[in-house]
Amino acid sequence: MTDPDTVAAAIADAEEVVALTGAGLSTASGIPDFRSEGGLWDEFDEGAFTIRRYRAQPARFWADWLSLHDHFFDGEVAPNAAHDALARLEHAGHLDALLTQNVDGLHAEAGSETVVHLHGTGTRATCPDCGASIAVEAARDRVAAGEGAPTCDCGGVYKPDTVLFGEQLPPVAIQEARRRAETADVFLAAGSSLTVDPAGLLPDTALRNGATLVVVNLDRTKYAARADHVARRSVEEFLPAVVARVAELDR
Repeated sequence: MTDPDTVAAAIADAEEVVALTGAGLSTASGIPDFRSEGGLWDEFDEGAFTIRRYRAQPARFWADWLSLHDHFFDGEVAPNAAHDALARLEHAGHLDALLTQNVDGLHAEAGSETVVHLHGTGTRATCPDCGASIAVEAARDRVAAGEGAPTCDCGGVYKPDTVLFGEQLPPVAIQEARRRAETADVFLAAGSSLTVDPAGLLPDTALRNGATLVVVNLDRTKYAARADHVARRSVEEFLPAVVARVAELDR
């Protein structure tokens, strides 16, 4: 089992470090995931959250999406020690990009600045006609005020910035993620099962380009035999230990 000291040494010696995060960081903050037993898709119908339904039935779509959003952010949700550790690593100059599959916005709340949202974010909504963007809470206020679906001043219907079923992932984000995977010296995949593509293929891109691959995940992933370092540990325990050791090496 890989220890934090080994991973810290690799990060400290690297010129470019890139992290990829998945649902494991969100669940550590009390946010339910989507696909595991008892996850959100056990309670909600995936078919209600398609790009086609947003266009054909915007009012019904928004009613269901806000219900899902409330369930997703049930209670007080805040960054955990893993989010904080990655933010500290970036501020110390040892993390060049943070690629995330999560839509909860907790990396930014923790202070991370170089975040690439592969699946969008659930904190804002954008008008597809003019590009105007508002906070989801502002969209909620418009629905509560009687708008069946939140409407932009230009007449367009706001769409949540999360990627819907039937919708392509943001091409700019995917292009940036692949570029980062190609140039990384260390590629750290944390809290991701690495089963959902294209994010699940990024470690392979990094390996092909000579990166040291570190996988931190409670469950075994398809990269278990190929990664340079594997830690079957909780991200909120392992990542802070790594960052603390990197700080010691910087002294």
